[in-house]
This record gives sequence, structure tokens and C-alpha cells, in this order.
Amino acid sequence: MKFKLQEDLIKSEIDHKDQQIKALDELILQEENNFNEALGKMALEQKELEDKLIEMRKLALENNVDVTAAVESLTDKILELKKETFSNLTRWQRVQLSRHPDRPYTLKYIHLMCDKFIELHGDRNVKDDKAMVGGFAELGGQTVMMIGQQKGSNTKARQLRNFGMANPEGYRKALRLMKLAEKFNKPVVCLIDTPGAFPGLEAEERGQGEAIARNIYEMIRLKVPIIICIIGEGASGGALGIGVGDKTLMMENTWYTVISPESCSSILWRSWDKKELAAEQLKLTANDMKGFGLIDEIVPEPVGGAHWSYTEAAAILKQNIITALQSVKDIAPATRTEIRIEKYSKMGFWEEA
Repeated sequence: MKFKLQEDLIKSEIDHKDQQIKALDELILQEENNFNEALGKMALEQKELEDKLIEMRKLALENNVDVTAAVESLTDKILELKKETFSNLTRWQRVQLSRHPDRPYTLKYIHLMCDKFIELHGDRNVKDDKAMVGGFAELGGQTVMMIGQQKGSNTKARQLRNFGMANPEGYRKALRLMKLAEKFNKPVVCLIDTPGAFPGLEAEERGQGEAIARNIYEMIRLKVPIIICIIGEGASGGALGIGVGDKTLMMENTWYTVISPESCSSILWRSWDKKELAAEQLKLTANDMKGFGLIDEIVPEPVGGAHWSYTEAAAILKQNIITALQSVKDIAPATRTEIRIEKYSKMGFWEEA
């Protein structure tokens, strides 16, 4: 009887997990459809041109006709249209682009940018948080400590990585790695891509707020150079937990703010329906952040977004990180810390016209 009850409980739990996975898959599919619909009209004209280009090449091969000039003209038109399409995206469309399921995540960038990467695990207290990854790597000929949130590329991986939402042990693991980098006098590079810190009961019981606050405090005082780059979503304290540094970079189609547009809409209008308006009001894009002086540089992406060319996106990001490191590496540690403190102390102040 006892074993039968246990078996029933296990089956019930498996069914519940299956339902959760199915619901998550449907939600992801819906987000993809919404994004595709938003860009549908603009993409239609581009698709027509691409079809015309394919047809022209086919006819040229069949009839042995030289259409090089026409092909080049059409190719240029497609590229121009693509640039125009993605340079005029709304803030909400950029939020959706930052969540594109094919967009490269932290580990993909690390493997494409670095010649060597040795991943380190655990916070030496609770467990290894799979949502936070890090380790020593060779970047542009120098050893650095790479740290970042990692999302999954499919439903099972997303569950394993907790959708990039780190627990307190994830932030303590990140701090342990930063202290290790400081011990060996190696720069720290943080790649941010998170919808926020995990808000579960167990995370709060283990001190989520304290872990993030401790990281901010320690990162301000760290003696080695720190470069921050937002490569996807940069939401709230989850981003700030590894987001204090000498230089802050932000990729073109990413966002960085205190709350997601959906959550903001839910609080202000009691519904997700106003998420587009919330995104506009939050002013969360790279251009907005640069205007506010909250970031230092915008990192351009391949036309259409980072998911169109992983290697190109990684090469651009790598060059920007190396340039940022070069600009701060020769500053004395005490001076660098003072500049960092002054930089963050100024944030939030403004003068009315």
C-alpha cells in the first residue's frame, strides 16, 4: 500500500512536470509568433526581393545570361531594406529580439571569443548554480575571468539553467570567482543575460537580496579591471548582481532596466496588454541607456540581430571587450576603484532645465 501511494505520487509529479514543459513550449512559441507578426509587414517586402533574386539566378543559369549587375543591385537593396527594418524597431520589438530563441547565450560567446575556457563550479557553501557560469579563459592573448548568466537553448536546458535566473548560490559563486581573479590579478568580464534573479521562496530563505547587495559592494572595491556587457536581457537586481564595473557595454538589440515591460504593465495597468506602452515608458534600449549615461558603449550587431551570425556577433563583441580592457588596465588599482565609486555615485542625479 505504501509503495503504491509513493508510485502514484511520483506519477502525479511527472504528469505535472510534463504539463509545465508543454505550457512553457506553448509560451515560447507564442512569443516567437508575436515577434514574427510584428516584423511581418517589413519582412514581406524583403522576402519578395529575395525570391526575385533566387529566380533571377536560376534563369541566368538556365539561359547562360550574365546578370551580375542586376544581382548585385538586388543584393544591395535587400541589405538596405534589412538595415532600415532593424534600425527602426520599437522598444518592445528590441525586447522581443533580445529574447529570440536562436540568440547566442553566454557560453556560446565564450567559446567563440576565447581560445581556452576552464569552467569553475560551486559557491563552496550550498551547490553549483547552473544559471551562473564562469571560469578562466584566454581572450585576445590575455587571461581573464569570464562570468555570466546562462539560459538554455531548449526546454530541458532552460529548466536546468532555470531560464537564466540565478539563486543566491549563483551570485556567491560569481563573487568567489571574482575574488579568485583578484588573487591572481586577472581582469573580470561579466556577460549579462537574465530576466531577473530567481524570486522563489527558497532563494529568499538563502538570502537572495543579501547576495546581490554583497556582490555590488565587493565589485565596487575589486582591485582588478571589470568589464560588463549586456548581451540579452538586463533585468533588475539580477543584472546588477554582476553588473558593476569600470566599463559597461551594451549590445544593440538588448535592454537594461529595473523591471520587465510585462511586470511593469501588470503593476501599473493590472494587465500584460500594455507591455508595449510600458517598454516605451521605461526607455530601456541601448540608445536610451547611452543617453542617460548609464553605459559607456553600444556594441553593434550583425544586420538582423546577433542570431543571424554567431561568429560575426562574437568577433564584434570580442574586439569591444579588448578595447575596453586596454582603456582601464594601466590605471592604478586604487585610482580605478575611486573612479568606479565616483561613476556609480553620480547615477540617479539630474539637473532640471
